[in-house]
Amino acid sequence: MPSFSPMSLAALATSFALVAIAELGDKTQIAVITLSSRFKALTVFIGAMLAFLVTTGIAVAIGDALTLVLPTFWIRIAAAILFLAFGVYTIISVMLKKDETELKTKREARNGVFSSFSMVVLMELGDKTQVSVIALTAEYEFPLFVFAGVMLAFALITALGVTVGMALTKIVPLKYIQLASGIVFILLGAVLLIALILVPA
Repeated sequence: MPSFSPMSLAALATSFALVAIAELGDKTQIAVITLSSRFKALTVFIGAMLAFLVTTGIAVAIGDALTLVLPTFWIRIAAAILFLAFGVYTIISVMLKKDETELKTKREARNGVFSSFSMVVLMELGDKTQVSVIALTAEYEFPLFVFAGVMLAFALITALGVTVGMALTKIVPLKYIQLASGIVFILLGAVLLIALILVPA
């Protein structure tokens, strides 16, 4: 059972602060905001938190061994392609004017969880935040406290992103938000690909 001490609490607080600052306004939070304009907020939150649970668990458990199994370059290529594909899909679905009542089905809820999970996993694997978690785990001898601090930070940032996404749907017509979301995903995908070409991992 983990013991509370000044060092363990420092590990928790440092992990929370570092990740909260690093992720505020990061591409992952932008993705959560845009996903929340397309899917139900709760499904986006659940999918994103499951993804953070996986990526943070990997970082704490096996550290930098991850890069030997999944090279960062190919992970980022997959993330860029997913951005582009999801952006194109979003724009096409809006242009086809699908019935809004369709979005209330159980299948849509599953899609929200899956889309959020897959998007966040691909963006976070090998990201600066995961590298930071590896470093924090190595520095402190309290991996559970590091894990708890990181997950609390991700919960806060994800909740903020979902809230912003929900607020936008009340101000701007859903159709235009979804079109903007598609464009944002395509732009992010293009930026990732260009960055990989100019500065290969």
